[in-house]
Amino acid sequence: MNERFEKAAYTDLLSAVVGALEVPLPASATTDQAAYHRLLERRVSELQSALVLMLAYGADPWQFASVIRRRTDEAPVTYAPFKLTTDGADR
Repeated sequence: MNERFEKAAYTDLLSAVVGALEVPLPASATTDQAAYHRLLERRVSELQSALVLMLAYGADPWQFASVIRRRTDEAPVTYAPFKLTTDGADR
């Protein structure tokens, strides 16, 4: 793997990691807070297991980026995300 190719592969892997950890805050702090924490906990656990396997087997970073994205897609946000409005009323 040449240097540019390797750099692109690890950039893609890090992008997948960031995407997995981007969990929007819930619109309702009281009812959706538990769902937010469960989702974030699941994503962190999935991410950790994928990275442990990658380190153990030294596999292709692009392959693991795909695995991370697939696992992230399997655990979608199921609550209404918080949205900051410009009129001052937060939802």
